[in-house]
Amino acid sequence: MILIGLTSTAKNTQQNDQLEWYLNRLAAGEKDALQPLYADTKAAVYGFVLSILKHRSDAEDVMQETYLQIYSGAGRYRPQGKPMAWIITIARNLAMMRLREKNRTHEPLEDWTAVSLSPEVTTEDRLMLSLAMQALTSDESQIVMLHAVSGLKHREIASVLELPLPTVLSKYHRALKKLKLRLAEEEPQ
Repeated sequence: MILIGLTSTAKNTQQNDQLEWYLNRLAAGEKDALQPLYADTKAAVYGFVLSILKHRSDAEDVMQETYLQIYSGAGRYRPQGKPMAWIITIARNLAMMRLREKNRTHEPLEDWTAVSLSPEVTTEDRLMLSLAMQALTSDESQIVMLHAVSGLKHREIASVLELPLPTVLSKYHRALKKLKLRLAEEEPQ
């Protein structure tokens, strides 16, 4: 159990170092750093933006705007070991602006299967995830996406979503219970 935690921490540190390296290269004017940054972060950014906007085309537009802002604003990033939180904050701000522009509030979530998951995840698993995610509130799905897909810590999620840490923890644990119940209901007998 301890080894898993250490391995996960080392992996997160390595990923953060890699993302910071890409951002530093972008800030130095090296355009070719955008492609690997995009490849390493696109699933997390898209999943998070989709959890806010609920529409694939809007999420794709905001995702594109996010990477344009990252490209043009990489020089403003200050290395603090949290590049993914910086990227997600940009995506969140753009998504919230899009929501205000469209004045959308509660529309059904489109297609969770569009989120890029690990290649080992089967089509059936994607369908199960889609059904399970429908059981969550908007806040809960955002928190799950930020933690599970983006790898952000709960404290970072609280900062990005501008929520108290106990609220994030409570909603995360409530969401996990809902997902477990929903998946148990959907499990073939």
